[in-house]
Amino acid sequence: MAQTKKKRTRKKRGTQAGNVDTSKRSRPRSRAEARNQARSGGRSRSMQKGDNPPTWRGASFRGLIASGIFVILLILLFGRPLGSSLIIGFVMLVFYIPAGYYMDLFLWRRRERQRIRAKSGG
Repeated sequence: MAQTKKKRTRKKRGTQAGNVDTSKRSRPRSRAEARNQARSGGRSRSMQKGDNPPTWRGASFRGLIASGIFVILLILLFGRPLGSSLIIGFVMLVFYIPAGYYMDLFLWRRRERQRIRAKSGG
């Protein structure tokens, strides 16, 4: 006689692009897993934003966005001509990239010092 019951399978969470997320999103199965999850803070390493040091690439991307918004505001709100707005936007870009990088570096170093103090217990 054929087997009537089919083995249960876990539901796979797929996206429209075809990626399947197999990460654990459910509750912990045992008390020990719950303790480990609570100790780790419940967040994975990739979810913690401040772990990675700042990069020039990230700073330049943010600088481009900020100076682009600045140029659009100059043109639309203040009625400046396109040429002068682009020149001012380029000057702001040259200022925003290093300023953003060094500000991120300062904040990242401060978070790292706090993390080290918290780990050492003092």
